[in-house]
Amino acid sequence: MPQSVYIHIPFCKRKCNYCAFTSITDINSVAAYLEALKREIKTFYRGEALNTLYFGGGTPSLLSADQVQGLVDMFNTTEKTEITLEANPDSADEKFLNGIKNCGVNRLSIGIQSFDDKTLRTIGRLHDSKQAMNAVETAKNEGFTNISTDFIYGLPSQQLEGFISDLKKAVESGVSHISLYGLKIEENTPFYRNTPDNIADADLQADMYLAAIELLEKEGFLHYEISNFSKPAFESKHNLNYWNCGEYYGFGVSAHGYTNGVRYANKSNVEDYIKNPVKKLSTRTLSEQAKIEEAVFLGFRRGCGIDYKEFYEKFGIDFKKKYGALLKKYADFFVATDKNCRFTPNGFLVSNSILADFLEI
Repeated sequence: MPQSVYIHIPFCKRKCNYCAFTSITDINSVAAYLEALKREIKTFYRGEALNTLYFGGGTPSLLSADQVQGLVDMFNTTEKTEITLEANPDSADEKFLNGIKNCGVNRLSIGIQSFDDKTLRTIGRLHDSKQAMNAVETAKNEGFTNISTDFIYGLPSQQLEGFISDLKKAVESGVSHISLYGLKIEENTPFYRNTPDNIADADLQADMYLAAIELLEKEGFLHYEISNFSKPAFESKHNLNYWNCGEYYGFGVSAHGYTNGVRYANKSNVEDYIKNPVKKLSTRTLSEQAKIEEAVFLGFRRGCGIDYKEFYEKFGIDFKKKYGALLKKYADFFVATDKNCRFTPNGFLVSNSILADFLEI
């Protein structure tokens, strides 16, 4: 039974140069989109009590607090429900943050990406470093204690020292969660059409990632997922549900969901979605083998890795016996105990190639 909901809000003031997510700059479509979104929710949501509700984008902070309230009110939430909203610093002012806190939003995910103003201009962000820090401080002043910040490493002209300086500023700001993503040049982005010649190579990105792990763990952050770090008890409950193969609803354009053993995807065109928000783009019923493969792939994303007992209870498979040869082959990239197996930091760096072998068994 799904107890998590993801809602995609596709509106942005401007498309960032690296972004491949579904987003549009036509703010005039907001009202029609929200009506379509509510129609989809009414069609599929069955009133389950929610553990998590997540507003992603796009830029959900472009909505008004009243619009956020109208969506929150459609769900069965309590004061224990983790309600997250992604926000950009340029639209996270005092009035908005106060308004959404009164709506029940209790976790913010602020897209900072960098504290270097030149870098922010290069990647197409609309905020500067001062606005980014102000957004964090304003959120704290409004009573938010669960604040996450996003950063990208490997950006044009970015060096190791500058990236670590960004993370130190984030730590000093008192945030409880930090997400890190290596720059990837995705199709249909401005950077794909005009790739900068001064982006970090793979070696520098690896150095940045390993240095970030060292710094953040020293500062008391738990490396609980390949790209995510949190203070104790501030892990993203919503994302943990993904990585634990839990079910969830996905509402809105390009949203994905997983209910009753079926993974589905919504249309990726906003106009098409508004015309018919209840017709799915695709659906796929997971076979038992697919569920096993997902449990391996997603489980190894977590800092705790694969728990042998849990894996056996779920699938009736002795993990060490089935994958023993691969655990031995890649022993330098794993920390293995009698109870579980997880990637080392260097293992995370090459996890995709290693997991490709696991998925072939």
